[in-house]
Amino acid sequence: MMSFTFLIRAVVCLMVLALGTPLAARAQHGHELAANTCVIHMGPYKMYFSSYQPDTHHEHQFCQELPDLGNTVVVLDFVERELRSVPVEFRIIRDTGSEQDLEAITLVHFSPKLYPKGSIDVKHNFEQPGKFIVLVSVGDNQEHLSRFHFSVGELNPISHLQHYMVVLFPLGVAIAIAVYYGLRDRRKSSPPTASS
Repeated sequence: MMSFTFLIRAVVCLMVLALGTPLAARAQHGHELAANTCVIHMGPYKMYFSSYQPDTHHEHQFCQELPDLGNTVVVLDFVERELRSVPVEFRIIRDTGSEQDLEAITLVHFSPKLYPKGSIDVKHNFEQPGKFIVLVSVGDNQEHLSRFHFSVGELNPISHLQHYMVVLFPLGVAIAIAVYYGLRDRRKSSPPTASS
């Protein structure tokens, strides 16, 4: 028959697991669109940055770390409605540490124009891994300029290890607690052996 203290300990273990679940869920979605990290600020304007790799990840949405090479769709969604009536220039460049020869490092370039639908969709085939920058300038004289850094095909192994640790650590603690108390209760309930 199960003791009352064992039930209490089991409930404590379940609570530890429950506390770990939201953290694990957040870790699993670390590459997906998050409003605090995937926003491009240009003066008074904002755009949401999101990206997709339909050949390898179907409709999965990414932010700053794209896991694979190949066909990629980058989408910028305007936040403010008035941005639809302001010229916007868009570039994707290789992050070389220098922008002196902008044309040489440009992969995609859209000249300044209006986007009345409030969205910019860009398709590009990334053939080499690396770090890249989205350059967005806004205004008749390009007075608001912003840079958004992202990587393609070079996920950080440390960040993945952290994700797994967030999932595994609470689970390991819960299992260790359950095993410890289970063995301790078994020792207490076992009858003493008769001495000869």
